[in-house]
Amino acid sequence: MSKSKPITVLLVDDHQIVRVGFRRLIETTSDVRVLAEAQSGEESYQLVNDLRPDIIIMDINMPGTGGLEAIGRLRKRNVKEKIIALTVHETEPFPSRVLAAGAQGYLSKRCAPQELIQAIRKVYRGETFVTNQVMREINKTPGNDEAAINKLTPREFQVFSLLAEGRTAIEIGHDMNLSHKTIHSHRSNIMKKLKLETSFSIVQFAILQGIVKN
Repeated sequence: MSKSKPITVLLVDDHQIVRVGFRRLIETTSDVRVLAEAQSGEESYQLVNDLRPDIIIMDINMPGTGGLEAIGRLRKRNVKEKIIALTVHETEPFPSRVLAAGAQGYLSKRCAPQELIQAIRKVYRGETFVTNQVMREINKTPGNDEAAINKLTPREFQVFSLLAEGRTAIEIGHDMNLSHKTIHSHRSNIMKKLKLETSFSIVQFAILQGIVKN
């Protein structure tokens, strides 16, 4: 009897230690195999084209093209590979934005090892995988502030998330490979859309929404 083809995976995360950990976990199974690793959204595009993995496991917070923007770009290219987002963010608006961008799974990096394997198998079968906690977040009725956040573009949302962590425009520009003038422009648009007046109010807004911890 011939052995069934393993589910192939591309790991995308800017931290090598994270990729090594998930690779070792995945390789404990017989039906899932890691084809390759990428450390950025940009690098993942070529690997997806060359290798055609069944599943892409995508970190959301990465320098350069973040995971949310990378998912959107892959979907615009009509990439058929299924995507599981793996992130430290468990609260809205992250899950809704990521799933709307085209991911089929959403997992916290704090998930149990078996949850990742379960998610890979379930998404491979064509199903969606989110934890119960994330599903409760998604089903919450959005307030006015959450609705405003949803008006941000993927790039603006990435900048917003980094500003909310207290990063400077120069630091963000360096990480995203953009000029600090471009970051200032994004920050101005973000503040207009969210009706905020100061950079510190971005941090306060994010804390109140549970996007970052105080």
